[in-house]
Formats: sequence, structure tokens, C-alpha cells
Amino acid sequence: MDTLKFKTNIKCGGCIATVKPHLDSLNDLKSWEVDTQGADKILTADGDVANLSQQIIDVLAKAGFKAEKI
Repeated sequence: MDTLKFKTNIKCGGCIATVKPHLDSLNDLKSWEVDTQGADKILTADGDVANLSQQIIDVLAKAGFKAEKI
């Protein structure tokens, strides 16, 4: 399993509630969390497939958020 990190613009609990159904719909994503206290709002995600990074970026864009892999 790979751990991926993304800089996002997910700022608060309301934002997390908005992206939750989108991220939870990704079958290859095993777990995820967002550090809304840090300046970079880091999303940490664990999953198993090679293209998971792009899937996460795409699903967050659909939900109206930005993600940049770090």
C-alpha cells in the first residue's frame, strides 16, 4: 500500500463533509485524512493502485477543490 500526500484547499469540517462522499467512492482508496490545522491543508491517502494520485486529483476537482501531489 502506498501513502500519498497532497496540498489542498480543503479548509474546514464543512469542506471535509463535501469531499467525503467523493473520496469514499474511490474503491482503491483505503483511508484518507486532511490536516485542516496546517497551512498547506495536507490530504494523506493510502491506497493500492498506480493511478490513484490522478483519481484523487480528479475527484477533488469534481467536488470543487484543488489538490497538488507533494
